[in-house]
Amino acid sequence: MPAVLDKSHGWFRRWFRKVWKVRGGGLYALGFAVTFIIFEVQSFADDVMGIGSLFNGQAIEFIVQVIVDSFVNTWLALLWPLYVVRFAPPWGAIGLGVVFFVFATHIKGPLERWMFADMPLDENSEEEKKES
Repeated sequence: MPAVLDKSHGWFRRWFRKVWKVRGGGLYALGFAVTFIIFEVQSFADDVMGIGSLFNGQAIEFIVQVIVDSFVNTWLALLWPLYVVRFAPPWGAIGLGVVFFVFATHIKGPLERWMFADMPLDENSEEEKKES
């Protein structure tokens, strides 16, 4: 797994860094990103099945559907803790609490070091000043 983290960079790291900052930089941000990707892949698979509509003169409808799906997926991804809790009550809620604790104590530090490894400390603080 460390080899994958070392080699991943570019647009994915920049996108994930932005999501991380906007969503507060914790397990919630990570859960949002993972849930959003899962929903987008599922929607994309459904959209690919309907790609025949492009050849029937329904290109605008297809593009609008992709945009609407992405918007809906964003809102659904914001609710990811509810999916975990509903998965196996009450164990889902207990597991979510344990994961929040473990994440804060053992996972957040290494993950942030990976995300911001290509940014010098001065650049990171300047970027935060620009966003405030």
